[in-house]
Amino acid sequence: MDSHTGTDAAGCVVFGEVENQEDCSLLDGSSPSINSWTEESEMRSKLRFFFMSPCEKFRARGRKPWKLGVQILKIVMVTLQLMLFGLSNQQVVTFQEESIDSFRHLFLKDYGSWNDETFSVYTQKDLYEYMAFTLNQYVQLPCLSLAKYGYLSDNNGFVAPLNVCKSFYKAGTVDPSNESFTINAVIKKACVDVFPLIPLNGTSIDETKNVLVTLFDKVNLTLDLYRLISVEISFRLKTINLQTVRNNEMPDCYLFSISVTFDNKAHSGKVKIGLDSDAKIGECRATNVANSSLVQKSTRYMMVFDGFVMTLCAVSFLLCTRSLIRSLKFSQEFVKFYTFHYNNPVSWAGRMEFVNGWYILITISDIFTIIGSIVKIAIESKILVLTMRAALPSVIRFCCCAGMIYLGYCFCGWVVLGPYHPKFRTLDMASECLFSLINGDDMFATFTEINGKGYLVWLFSQVYLYTFISLFIYMILSVFIALITETYECIKVHQPTSVLSMQPSAHSSHLFLY
Repeated sequence: MDSHTGTDAAGCVVFGEVENQEDCSLLDGSSPSINSWTEESEMRSKLRFFFMSPCEKFRARGRKPWKLGVQILKIVMVTLQLMLFGLSNQQVVTFQEESIDSFRHLFLKDYGSWNDETFSVYTQKDLYEYMAFTLNQYVQLPCLSLAKYGYLSDNNGFVAPLNVCKSFYKAGTVDPSNESFTINAVIKKACVDVFPLIPLNGTSIDETKNVLVTLFDKVNLTLDLYRLISVEISFRLKTINLQTVRNNEMPDCYLFSISVTFDNKAHSGKVKIGLDSDAKIGECRATNVANSSLVQKSTRYMMVFDGFVMTLCAVSFLLCTRSLIRSLKFSQEFVKFYTFHYNNPVSWAGRMEFVNGWYILITISDIFTIIGSIVKIAIESKILVLTMRAALPSVIRFCCCAGMIYLGYCFCGWVVLGPYHPKFRTLDMASECLFSLINGDDMFATFTEINGKGYLVWLFSQVYLYTFISLFIYMILSVFIALITETYECIKVHQPTSVLSMQPSAHSSHLFLY
C-alpha cells in the first residue's frame, strides 16, 4: 500500500495516515446505518473516478479528454513556435557573431596571426602603431570592408567622431632603479573626440601615429605608461541584415557600438588588446523590398499563428484552473465527509493528493507563453505599439469628452424615457441600450418600442435617438479612428531614429584628424 494514496486489500482508499482499522471496517460495509453506507459508496465511487487517468475516465463514463487533447495540440504548436523563433533568432546571433569577427580582423592589426588570449603588444612603438591602425581602418572602411557599413553623422551632417579615452592614475612617479615611487591611486579618465573629416587614404601608419601623438599633446593627453591603466577607442557603425529576406522577413537595421581596448592594468610590460561590440536592432527608416507582398503575408501569417498559440494557451489555462478549483472543492468535501463519519482529521499530505501538480506547472507555463507571444508580436509590430503610445494622450482626452456626452445621454434617457420605454427603465439598462445602438444592434426595435406613448414622448424619443446615433456613429467614432490613423501615418513617415542617431559627448574635447 502506498504511503500517501492507495488501496488496501479490502478496497479501501487510504490518504496518508488518516485511516485506522475501525474506519476500514466501516468502509467495508459493516456500518449499521444504511444511509452511511450509501454515502460511503458514493464517496468511494467519486474517489475512484477522481484519480482515474483521462483514458480511464473515457472508458468508464465516455467523458472526452478535452484537456489532454488541448495539451497535445498546445505542445505541438508551442514547439513549432519555438522552432520558428529559434531559426529566426539563429540568423540574428550568427549575423552578430560574424560581424564581431569581421570587426576584429578589420580594426586589430595582425589579428589573424594571434590567439585571442595572447593578443598583446610589448613596445611603445607597437602600441602607437596598433592605435593608429584602428584609426586608419575606420577612415578607410568603405574601401576595405566586404560588407556595407555606414558612419553615423551629427546634427550638422559631419561624420561621427571616434572617441579616444584613457584611464590613468591621477599623479605619481616611479623609479625602479632607486626602488622608489609616489602614486595617487585616484583613477581619472580623459577623452578626446577625433573627427576624421579628411580621409587618410594613402597615409602611412607612421604618419597617423604622429598625428595621434600630436593630438594627445594638444589636449595634454600624453600616454604616461607608468600611470596608464587603459586606452579605449570607441565608435559606432550602421549596417543592415539582409539575410532575413530569404525567410520572407523584413530586414533589420543594426547599430554596432565598437570599442577597442588596450589594457595595461597589470603594468607588466604587456598591453592586452581586445575588441568588444554591442549591437542594437531597430527598424529601418526607408524600406523597399521587391515582391514585398510575400514578406507582408509572412508577417501576417506569423501574427495569426502567434495569436492562435495565445488562444490555445488561454484555453489550457482556463481548463487547468477549473480543474484545480474543482480539486480543492472535492478535497474540502472529502475532509468534511471523513471528519464527520470517522471523527479523524485528514493529514496535510492526504489533502495534497487531490491537487495535481502538473496543472500548476501547466498554468504557469501558459502564463509565460502568453506573455512571450505578446512580447514577440509587439516586437514584430513595433510601429503599432509606437502608434498606440503616441496616440494615447489624445485618445484619453477624447474619450473623456465623449464619455461625458455619453453619460449625459444615459441620464437623459433614464429620466425622460424610463417611464415609457422598457430599455430605459434603469440607468444600467439605458447605458446597455445606448452602447448596443453604437454597435448597430436592435435599432428598429428601439425606435418602434415607444409608439403609442403620446406624441410629445414619441417626438422626443426620435430626436433623442437620431441625434445620439448620428453623433456617436458618424462623428465621434470617426474622429476616434482618425486620431489613431493620423498618428500611425505620422510615425510611418517620421519614425523615431533614436537607435540610429548620434549625439557627441558633451564633456569630450573635439579635434579634427587631418
